[in-house]
Amino acid sequence: MAAHEDDPLLARYRFACCLAESVGKRAYEFYLQRDTLQVDHKGTDLQDVVSFADREVETLIRSRIAEAFPEDGFLGEESGTSDTRQHVLWVVDPIDGTSSFLNGLHTWCLSLAVLVGGEPVIGIVYDPNHHELFHALQGQGAWLNDRQIQPHSASTVAGGLMSVGTSHRVAPSDFLPFLDALLQHGGMFARNGSGALMSAWAAAGRLIGYYEPHMNPWDGLPGVVLMREAGGATNNYLTDEGIARGNPVLLTNKTLYPQLQQWVKQPLR
Repeated sequence: MAAHEDDPLLARYRFACCLAESVGKRAYEFYLQRDTLQVDHKGTDLQDVVSFADREVETLIRSRIAEAFPEDGFLGEESGTSDTRQHVLWVVDPIDGTSSFLNGLHTWCLSLAVLVGGEPVIGIVYDPNHHELFHALQGQGAWLNDRQIQPHSASTVAGGLMSVGTSHRVAPSDFLPFLDALLQHGGMFARNGSGALMSAWAAAGRLIGYYEPHMNPWDGLPGVVLMREAGGATNNYLTDEGIARGNPVLLTNKTLYPQLQQWVKQPLR
């Protein structure tokens, strides 16, 4: 698809959808060969792993974006960025859920967002295992392949399944109060190892929402765009330099959001 169209934002949106699907197929090829991949750990956290596939897929994504939109900035989980202040910034996780990926589970995805002037306007989550492309452009709704999506209609947490995530970047005390409140109010939770994928499922109404006390921007931003465009509510992820250091993520329908917000230990804006 040609990258140059009359509407530069629409051009990037269409390009992002095509890019996610095509590069996602390459990621899936690595998945089928996962037993042969070199795997390293990030820092001292043995749960935080990165594979040859993560690096290669991100390199491919970065090169294709640079070729199509050379003036745009790029922030990737594996390669980082030189500057997050460009007017248009692509934020990418080539494989969100690397542990699931390496252990033969299907709960991983490619995660991508685009910021314009510091505002998240495009959100993409592609699941190669099920050929599901969750995509949203500001003002155009949210979609699963060619079907428009909306959040779950639950008015209480007992009305559906909540998704949650956490990591060793936060203390258990930052996460457990939310889980306790959820269970005390008759709710139940799921966790699959990919926050971006669970966020997309929440935007599509498969789950009633998603909460994680800290997400990096390449995992958190796509779901924020998807949920907002689907008609739900989210916290202001980018406040307090979220693009640089990450922030909590809470997203659900507009009815549940005020209640869930009260259970979060950190103040949410």
